[in-house]
Amino acid sequence: MIRSGLIILTSVFLCVAAALPGSCQEGRTGDLQTNTMPSLMDSIQFDQEIKFCEINIPHEVLEIRQRLEKEVLLAVHNKPQVILWMKRSARYFPIIEKILKQEDLPLDLKYVPVVESALRPHSGSSKGAIGYWQFLKDTGKRYGLRIDDTIDERRNIFKSTLAACYYLKKLKAEFGSYLLALAAYNMGEFGLNIQIDTQENRDFFSLYLPLETQQYVFKIIAVKMILEQPEKYGFFLKASDLYPAFRFAQINFNLNTEIPIVMIAQAALIPFKTIKDMNPEIRGYHLDSGKITLLIPEGKEKGFKERFVKLLSENSKKYTRKFHVVQPGESLTRIAQRYEMPLASLLRLNNFSFKKVIHPGDRLLIR
Repeated sequence: MIRSGLIILTSVFLCVAAALPGSCQEGRTGDLQTNTMPSLMDSIQFDQEIKFCEINIPHEVLEIRQRLEKEVLLAVHNKPQVILWMKRSARYFPIIEKILKQEDLPLDLKYVPVVESALRPHSGSSKGAIGYWQFLKDTGKRYGLRIDDTIDERRNIFKSTLAACYYLKKLKAEFGSYLLALAAYNMGEFGLNIQIDTQENRDFFSLYLPLETQQYVFKIIAVKMILEQPEKYGFFLKASDLYPAFRFAQINFNLNTEIPIVMIAQAALIPFKTIKDMNPEIRGYHLDSGKITLLIPEGKEKGFKERFVKLLSENSKKYTRKFHVVQPGESLTRIAQRYEMPLASLLRLNNFSFKKVIHPGDRLLIR
């Protein structure tokens, strides 16, 4: 029997992200095939004032102009990537902008995750940075993100954006400039402080910084220029070309036991894949006990609670999790054989790779 109150559905509500303002207009005619593409030289005619976070970018200075020209040319040349930036920004910029406004930060900072991850939740770097804002594990945890074997909130657009706001506020307070804050975001506070102290200079434009960091900041500026005036650079997308606004219902749980994600999918009448796609922070196939928030498609919250409670009651035995404590001399293959389950299933249940090394005393999920 399932005890009353074992799992509490605390709330359900809808949230709809508005279409990206200013990115395109319905009724705009033409596309990449019917509009004339400007020449690459036209794309680097900087005849207007350029600002980022209200900081004037002195493009009349030859060395600064050269850096900016390079990043604009490289970005515009990669047309498929720019189109994907535009399409994804329609989905995610309203969410990011809302949080930036809430935290009283410049909206220009929304271009940072475009450069960091191309607005992809599963983007990763060779250094271990993950998610929209490319947080390293230690930094993410320092700014409030949950990162463990079951949840990685670096992949959550809402929570990672809020964490990035906290981090950028701290960097701005420390270095006094959003350009220096972005440099520190890329190369680390310690490294930037060393360069400032060594060179006795706090002006971003005249600091000698690692080439990666110089390119990083100017690429963010270039992305802003292109996405704010895409037609100038030869990108003519209609509103219907963009990805739709992120529409969802939010389900809040208070779980006293672990449950399989597939049960959530069944209660919402959607595929398992939809749960994973809409909640990229979830790792593996089960939800831990405790407070959990999940997103499901708008409309699927209707009748969810009743279906979920019924499924939980009917399948309590089926979904009861069992563990095996590793004994000396045991291997993953031997344990799988003992419980008459494929080795691949054992690895999947425990989020292991084939190279995983186990030790006596480890607890393995076997069902």
